[in-house]
Amino acid sequence: MNKHPSTGSFRLVEAEVETTSEARQSNGSARMSIARRLADRWSAVKHFAKRYAPRRLLTRSLLIIVTPVVLTQFIVTYIFFELHWNTVTSRLSEGVAGDIAMLIDTYETFPSIQSIDRLTGVVFRTKELSIAVDKNAVLPHVERNSLFSVVDRSLRDALEERLNTPFWFDTTRYADYVDIRVQINNDVLRVYAPLDRVIVTNGHIFLLWMTVTSLVLLTIAIVFLRNQVRSIQRLAAAADHFGRGQDVVDFKPTGATEVRQAADAFLKMRDRIQRQIEQRTLLLAGVSHDLKTPLTRMRLELEMMGQPQETEAMRSDIAEMEHMLDEYLTFSRGQGAEAPSEIDLGPLTADIVQGFARSGQEVGVSSAHGLIASVRRNAIKRCITNLIENALRYGEKAAVRCERDEESIRIVVDDDGPGIPETQIEEAFKPFARLDTGRNLDAGGVGLGLAIARDVARGHGGDIKLGRSPWGGLRATLVLPV
Repeated sequence: MNKHPSTGSFRLVEAEVETTSEARQSNGSARMSIARRLADRWSAVKHFAKRYAPRRLLTRSLLIIVTPVVLTQFIVTYIFFELHWNTVTSRLSEGVAGDIAMLIDTYETFPSIQSIDRLTGVVFRTKELSIAVDKNAVLPHVERNSLFSVVDRSLRDALEERLNTPFWFDTTRYADYVDIRVQINNDVLRVYAPLDRVIVTNGHIFLLWMTVTSLVLLTIAIVFLRNQVRSIQRLAAAADHFGRGQDVVDFKPTGATEVRQAADAFLKMRDRIQRQIEQRTLLLAGVSHDLKTPLTRMRLELEMMGQPQETEAMRSDIAEMEHMLDEYLTFSRGQGAEAPSEIDLGPLTADIVQGFARSGQEVGVSSAHGLIASVRRNAIKRCITNLIENALRYGEKAAVRCERDEESIRIVVDDDGPGIPETQIEEAFKPFARLDTGRNLDAGGVGLGLAIARDVARGHGGDIKLGRSPWGGLRATLVLPV
């Protein structure tokens, strides 16, 4: 007996294995495809929410509060009208239809005028229905009801269920009654039913109360949220003023506990930064002042030594150190003791350009009107001067343009020098940084011009941006917030 499986059996097994493997791969690919589609849709939803969601905290907070309230009221209103109001209206319509069916049976049993008159009084006293009989009449042909009205649908369904004769009704002609007419042989039975016997008439009160409570809730939410947001806005304004170099003296922590904690942290940070700035200013001023004395003695000793050719290099080094110390002292005085004030930067820039013109250097200038900002005058003057000096140091011509928009004031300085590669722009702001030979910081400067200028700009809440000038050189843009 052959106990080994045949080749055909192996092939069948291999085919089953391959089929199973392919099915698993197909299922895995389908699951990955579904997961990928779900991820794409979720990304689209997040992108939509991020793009169209309100930006302000007050609006977002109101949206968080109002959205659940509106959804809840919508659900409650739907449940009320769909279950309670419609059910009660249907029951009322069925009751009126039953009363009319009883009247038809009574009229067919006792069709005399005396019985109708007696029946009218009894029905009005017990059922609150007014009835009349039009002899030899027919039903109107004009429909005066709406197919989309809940009342009309309920009343029509109830009358069709209870009556076996043609009928006609009007729910729009009278404000407080419903006109119902039924054809009985050659006569027409007219029934005037009070509206509150056919429909629940207090549904509008429910809607009114829902609307009023929603408005009250929204008003309370707006008042409380505005108070909370106002504390955050005051904190943001205080941080913005401090970032611009303005004093923040009337700011006090208010609002919720978390907002007060953030305000306390801001005040402590402000005090630390101010102490650091004061210590740095005093250190720079002290070091610069102390170094002035030995440099002066060294200059006197060189003058007494004679031999100018042998001491020329030392005199040049001493002059460069004195220039550097003057830069430190000017910077420390400008940032440390000066208070901000409202200044029109257009005339200030024009005065700086005139100073260069008096020294024989031509600088073009153009300025818009109303460039008023709260700045430290000497510090900003030093900043603009450094930018123009930097332009004239490496270019043959320079131009200054002052402009503004809704958010900032820009002072643009262009030159026709070699410019700065984009990869070395941040390097140019570092003190004493050495760039390429075309912008060697030893060529007439100490390498502090751009560093001090950016420090001044950031001390006012702004910045300095470098780019390519239309002349092929460097464009330096001083941006100050309005």
